[in-house]
Amino acid sequence: MTAENAVRRLVALLDDPDSDVDATIRLADEIAASGDRGPLPLLEAELDRAVRDRNPYAREVLGGVLGQLGGAPVLPVLLRASAVDMGEADQDGLATEIVDVALTDPVTARALLVPLTRDPDAAVAVRAEWALRFLPAPPDA
Repeated sequence: MTAENAVRRLVALLDDPDSDVDATIRLADEIAASGDRGPLPLLEAELDRAVRDRNPYAREVLGGVLGQLGGAPVLPVLLRASAVDMGEADQDGLATEIVDVALTDPVTARALLVPLTRDPDAAVAVRAEWALRFLPAPPDA
């Protein structure tokens, strides 16, 4: 199965309320472990759809795969997705993914997060400030 087909299969599982959760997580882990960055645009589009559809489960799973494959450059996408209030009590998985991704490349993460602290969307700005707290101090501080 190609990486793009695997992502499409993952999305189908996420869209099916009767799908096997273990199979869904297993497939997400396989996609992330593949290292194939080819499906990043598809993952980003599907994450956007999950947010529009107000699907916190899909947001968390897709955000995790996107973060693991995309690294620090996808932080703005992950932060914008996490800034949408879907009424769930927490976003532990997505929050952890954001911190883990930021820590893989703190210099790039800081360069991407600092401008987001001035984002017109206050929720995005707050999430960016939150994420910055996990980064080590810059060398010139």
